[in-house]
Amino acid sequence: MVKVLLKGVKTNKRNSCLRNCMKWGFILLVLLAIFLMYIFYNPTPSAPLSTSPYKDANLPIEERVADLLSQMTLTEKIGQMALVEKNSVFEIGDIATYGLGALLSGSGAKPEENTLMGWRKMTEGYLASSRSSRLGIPILYGSDAIHGHAHVPGATVFPHAIALGATGDADLVKQVAEATARELQATGVNWNYAPNLDLPTDIRWGRVYETFSDDPKLASELGNAYVEGLQSVKNGEGTAVMSTLKHYVGLGGMLWDTSSNENFKIDQGYTKPDEARLRAEYLPPFQAGVEAGAMSVMVGLNSWGDKKLASSKYLITDVLKSELGFSGIVVSDWYGVYEIPGGDFIASIKGINAGVDMVMLPFDYKTFMRNVRIAVRLGLISESRIDDAVTRILTAKFTLGLFDEIAVASSSSAVMSTREHKVLAEEVVAKSLVLLKNEGVLPISSTVRHIRVAGSSADNVGRQAGAWTVEWQGVDGNWLQNSSSIFAGIKARAPLGVMVEYNKEGIFATPEKKADIGIAVVGEAPYAEGWGDNELPIISESDRQVILNLQEVSSKVIVVIVSGRPLFIDHEVADWDGLVMAWLPGVFGGAIAPVLFGDEPFVGKLPLPWPKTLEQIPIGVDGTTSDGTKVLFPRYFGL
Repeated sequence: MVKVLLKGVKTNKRNSCLRNCMKWGFILLVLLAIFLMYIFYNPTPSAPLSTSPYKDANLPIEERVADLLSQMTLTEKIGQMALVEKNSVFEIGDIATYGLGALLSGSGAKPEENTLMGWRKMTEGYLASSRSSRLGIPILYGSDAIHGHAHVPGATVFPHAIALGATGDADLVKQVAEATARELQATGVNWNYAPNLDLPTDIRWGRVYETFSDDPKLASELGNAYVEGLQSVKNGEGTAVMSTLKHYVGLGGMLWDTSSNENFKIDQGYTKPDEARLRAEYLPPFQAGVEAGAMSVMVGLNSWGDKKLASSKYLITDVLKSELGFSGIVVSDWYGVYEIPGGDFIASIKGINAGVDMVMLPFDYKTFMRNVRIAVRLGLISESRIDDAVTRILTAKFTLGLFDEIAVASSSSAVMSTREHKVLAEEVVAKSLVLLKNEGVLPISSTVRHIRVAGSSADNVGRQAGAWTVEWQGVDGNWLQNSSSIFAGIKARAPLGVMVEYNKEGIFATPEKKADIGIAVVGEAPYAEGWGDNELPIISESDRQVILNLQEVSSKVIVVIVSGRPLFIDHEVADWDGLVMAWLPGVFGGAIAPVLFGDEPFVGKLPLPWPKTLEQIPIGVDGTTSDGTKVLFPRYFGL
């Protein structure tokens, strides 16, 4: 009997424990459900009033921004922080559904009809979708128009920035930016990821040509001119184009063989933390750009010490925003936030908390928005940080006039390229040429009766234009519209009666009849970003043979280098009679000829030192080489 009673007591205890576990389990499930509802629940907000203050163009921008922000849900705010590559938007309705803040065309990302009208149709469709959202917030549309709106065949393709640096002409740079703005506006693009303010210290880097100079003073001056030119031009509806200072900060000072990308060597690499150098070299061009009114700053893909730039609260919030007083949009570079270690969720938290306002994803916007919303609900990102970011984004959109007018020019006024733009591009080409050696062969004498032209870049507009031209890595050949090759320009300019022959390899039918002048146009094939990292940038073996061939069949030989950076030529230059650095002159290479023939003078100067040997790099801003020896040509050299 006792055993039975004891057994009953034990059974009751077990049943009681089970009931308690079920009770608390149920309570925990309810709490979990409430918690998940708190994180994921998105109530459907009501439509805004037609009289909402943010719709009134007569009110101050600050009032309009504050009113609009007060009506936005958390999801709508996070959507504004997403910068998405246009090819990852499979349903155009997603722009309104998710309230995306901006789209971009990565280089090579173009409409099916890659024409002015094709671009206009595409951007108008995206804009219309954004305006159909609950609050009607228009998107920004961005592009890397770093040497003209070169993604579009028929656009004016200007020389790359390093050539602009060689002109040293701020007024000319401003005009280039103005022309670029007009052609961007014609296609509905209102955000340009330029100018580049990096200071290259190592010519092996594949992005040297995107920069103006390694001199902070010249980079500041030309960067300011570009910002002013880009943002001063307004189309018929009053809409300007937003500039972007990039890449913040220290990108040109990366060390060789430190790249976080296994395919690269220096691009996306390590910049040694150096507060003195930060203040004296890296920051001044950005400070000048901020003071010039730049509306956005792009954070680089490099690391500052062991920290990816996009995760550095000190550099982004403390220095750029607080110290320099930058009130515009801080945007990350391509996939830049997700380069932060820890996975996408942690990376988003670190990047946004560091001060990134708009994240160039560039792909999965749905996951990004979910991650950020959860992070805010969990208190890992403050709502005040979100509001700060969105305030900056909305302020830019109101400033550009995007809320008040359709931001695409009418078909009657839209132009892609004009005669004035072509003339401007040709002027830049002529003024950027740097004469590095001249043994009495330039300008070409009027007594010359026979000229032979050869080399990989002599009759190749694609090589002249370089990368970021229609395709990200550029194109080879002469299929670009409205263009002229260097050879075509020489042939057209040569006086009547002068024989001009061309052979790419420098092999001619009558080698025994020496030409008065041989012109070897040699250089690099197009490349972009880290794919252009090159441990030993030299003239190719085939182009070297071209020069030798010309020397056999010509009395004198002029070498013209078409390249985005100085090349190692110390062992060869002594044998040349003349040397001209043409940089990447764009599609109007024919404009080189008038300078060769003396119609215009050589005025270009090297915007960075030209090293003699590999051991000399990296080269300091003060011109000192790593091995203490003299460079082949110093910065600002030019005959």
